[in-house]
Amino acid sequence: MVEKIIEYFIQITKIPHCSRESQKLLEFLKEFAIDRGYSVEIDDAQNLLVKRGNPKLVLQAHYDMVCMGKAPDIETYIKDGWLYAKESSLGADNGIAIAMMMYLIDMQKELEFLFTADEEIGLIGASHLNLKLNSRYLLNIDFEDAGEVCIGCAGGADIVASKRVEKSAPFKYNYRVSVTGLQGGHSGIDIDKNIPNAIKILAEFLKDRDIKIGSFSGGERRNSIPTSAIATISSLYTLESSNSLVKVEPIDNLDEVYDSIDFIDLLNEFKHGIDSFNSDLNIPDRSINLAIVNFNRGDISIESSVRAMSKDGLSIICNKNIGLFKKYEFSVREEYKYPAWKPEINEFTENVYSSMERVFGIAKYSAIHAGLECGVLSKKYPNIKFASIGPTIKYPHSINEKVELKSIENIFNVILDLLNKSILKSLF
Repeated sequence: MVEKIIEYFIQITKIPHCSRESQKLLEFLKEFAIDRGYSVEIDDAQNLLVKRGNPKLVLQAHYDMVCMGKAPDIETYIKDGWLYAKESSLGADNGIAIAMMMYLIDMQKELEFLFTADEEIGLIGASHLNLKLNSRYLLNIDFEDAGEVCIGCAGGADIVASKRVEKSAPFKYNYRVSVTGLQGGHSGIDIDKNIPNAIKILAEFLKDRDIKIGSFSGGERRNSIPTSAIATISSLYTLESSNSLVKVEPIDNLDEVYDSIDFIDLLNEFKHGIDSFNSDLNIPDRSINLAIVNFNRGDISIESSVRAMSKDGLSIICNKNIGLFKKYEFSVREEYKYPAWKPEINEFTENVYSSMERVFGIAKYSAIHAGLECGVLSKKYPNIKFASIGPTIKYPHSINEKVELKSIENIFNVILDLLNKSILKSLF
């Protein structure tokens, strides 16, 4: 069973499906379903609904991935019971779920299968979903801790700040200063793991120095903790690094430099990481990721992603950081705002829990400090009840991403148990 799921997953890795560039995988999934006798619908947001019969349950996953490192060129390998990719993100988030759904389509299960687009860049597909769902229950397969039933998630938004600064006269010494090769990680579920942020490290190194900026670029994706940051600077004094993470290289004269005191001060004042902790859920309550910085020819752009476990919490952290940017005279806007999913235990989550307990021997309810599409979908479909499960995935959104093979088999067995158990006959 798990071999077939892995076979489908590896097939998926050969089809490029980075966010905003996943059309080929959409076409593949559509033809896969049609070839097996299922009806298909695609809306304007490129969400795909596959179904047959008169189902009462919809399985849902997103078909885009965060491409890091060499991705979308993905070469997989297995080591010690885990599936990895060589020098790239793996795309197990959410490709393993897609592979499971393909296998269930192969099995001719009478279900609705909802494949959503561009989840990784702000839950765009789910936010613009325009398809009729007939089911009373939805099982999202985008959770990343096997043995747990997720019943709540954070809401979020992206904050984008911009500013224009004027040219200045250069100093005597010019350098290229860089921080590269850091671990990286998911900006939500890994935000409490003290993973170093390359932008913050570089900004701290440049703080309180007599320098001017030629250029500054850092970060890869809004929902990833930055692994690299590089700046060209002009310095009044010679510059050396005593920090093993920071590399300093002399360069020739810079064509343009800009005053940078406020810019560097802002990056240092920015409080990347946990803003507050939710002791009831034992997860971060509010957080922010300093994600992407670009300083090019005097144009500055700073992108960050915020998360919170409630609507009020999201407003608090958004307003706090908007205020910080305005303090430094940046123009600010919010993008891709999406709601939190309030935790709820109901007859559906109880049945998912009992299936999880039957397969794993133990189970627990949890919530996640990351955006799941359940938050958006539960507002669109208030009469549907939701739960989320998934295999164990470590370090998503990074080149260290890996998925545990045994957990794939177990989670698939949970789905089968949920479909087959007699206790659900009244539901299905």
